Amino acid sequence: MGQRIILASTSPRRRELLEKMGLEYELRPRETDESVDAPPREAVACLAQRKARASAQGLSRGLVLGADTLVALDGKALGKPRDREEARAMLAALSGRGHQVFTGVCLLDAATGWARVEVEETWVHFRPLSPAEIAAYVDSGEPMDKAGAYAIQGGAGAFVDRIEGSFENVMGLPIQLLGRMLKEMEG
Repeated sequence: MGQRIILASTSPRRRELLEKMGLEYELRPRETDESVDAPPREAVACLAQRKARASAQGLSRGLVLGADTLVALDGKALGKPRDREEARAMLAALSGRGHQVFTGVCLLDAATGWARVEVEETWVHFRPLSPAEIAAYVDSGEPMDKAGAYAIQGGAGAFVDRIEGSFENVMGLPIQLLGRMLKEMEG
């Protein structure tokens, strides 16, 4: 990879996944308006590009990586819970059901402004959860900064019956998709 990667995110999970891929990167998150009125698939594509463009401002070179993840249940986006009660409600709604996780990935060439955006979709199926399990998980604090109020790589991994698609997508960065996008941009 010839260009340096600039990560437009504060997510420790995205940093962990880039390191897993063996990629060197520089952090350059910027405040971005995350309001968008669109279905989840379109929303994550828009937000990933918005984050990449905000981080690219003032740069003359580099490949900026923006990403955004949403959980969707019955076509409705579940973002990060505002409080413990909303986290509880989200987990209760996901209990015993399947849902989608969408991550928008944007690679933007800071030198030219050219951007490529793709979206990965993964289906996650939760087993039925008891109110006590939900309460204990919310009490752990883990759901509070996570889309859909859960971290599949954390305690919520025990809630999953099955997954159809990329596990890393559910963590917040589909590394197979990102690897393919980087390879295609090089060649």
